[in-house]
Amino acid sequence: MPDPIEANYIPDGDDWQVTVVGRGQRMTGKAPGLIAARDRADQLVEKVAPNEEHRTVVHLLNGDALQFTTAYLTARLAKPAPAPAPVPAPPATPSPSPRPAAAKKAEPAKSNAESVVDAAAGAAAAKPKAPQAALPAPPAQTPAPRGDSEEAAKAGAKQGAGPSTS
Repeated sequence: MPDPIEANYIPDGDDWQVTVVGRGQRMTGKAPGLIAARDRADQLVEKVAPNEEHRTVVHLLNGDALQFTTAYLTARLAKPAPAPAPVPAPPATPSPSPRPAAAKKAEPAKSNAESVVDAAAGAAAAKPKAPQAALPAPPAQTPAPRGDSEEAAKAGAKQGAGPSTS
């Protein structure tokens, strides 16, 4: 069995330099990224041992096969970085006229709950509203029939009793 061919990878900025040594030959190449460097190593190995059907190639990063395998698999399985989301332009709103500092009244301190409510109201007001179609007018309210039932309800409300169910 012939000696294995070694492919040594060296990072060179954003690129990778690959050196293939074997069968009394030494060839070098350069590629952008580790995956492309691995492909380039395969091309160089083909030139070093063109007529061999089964070639044994040991890929090394800093002299370590495990380190190369880890880096290569990480590069192959890494998800591409998502494109940055476009930042929408803030809606154009007229700014209120500035008030003189002396005319401002000091507001009493708000509780945390009031601050949260104010923040939610401000966020809701800041959202632009989509145009809405005109809604139909609500049906007219018919007055409740007058009579004993209305008077009984008033009397029960004054006494604190609800309507009877018997």
